[in-house]
Amino acid sequence: MSKESYELKAEARERVGKGSSRELRRNGLIPAVIYGDKQAPISIALSTNEVTKRIHAGGFMTTVATIDVDGKKIKVLPKDYQLDPVRDFTMHVDFLRVSGNTLVNVEIPVHFENEEKSDIKIGGVLNIVRHEVEVHCPADAIPEFFNIDLSGKKIGDSIHISEVTLPKGVTPVIDRDFTIATIIAPAAGIDESAAEGEAEA
Repeated sequence: MSKESYELKAEARERVGKGSSRELRRNGLIPAVIYGDKQAPISIALSTNEVTKRIHAGGFMTTVATIDVDGKKIKVLPKDYQLDPVRDFTMHVDFLRVSGNTLVNVEIPVHFENEEKSDIKIGGVLNIVRHEVEVHCPADAIPEFFNIDLSGKKIGDSIHISEVTLPKGVTPVIDRDFTIATIIAPAAGIDESAAEGEAEA
């Protein structure tokens, strides 16, 4: 399941534009916009520290949040954020309004387990083609990650999206059985004696 929801306090912004944004950042705030759900966009300001903390905690783009705008609570999903290319602080955030029946496209991280039960233990290399998989799913049921079991995988094997058990209502955006990872031989080749020893064990 997705990470636990959280709440951010915000204030509505009357003024927009570069000058206003610079002033907000000097005061420890980030300019942001809430849009979607067939309603007019709302310009808001958020605490830089709070937003940065949420981004660094992980799962920021896949966790539904509540934004309290001057007492009005709005459910949102972060859709984009910009970082300063030099100083690496958050410059701006875009949020999408969501409700129980909102469907969204999100990129879900892929985790791998049981490498020691595959040919990786004898020197095979896990070649990850996709670190994330983009899916279409309900906003209130976004998976936190997909787990892929490597047990029994041999050198030359590929892992496709069809091998991943997707939760109900979650479908890949790409409409084909694409490759997520492969197990390949190392550039130096496999140590045959080590492989035989593993097999005997």
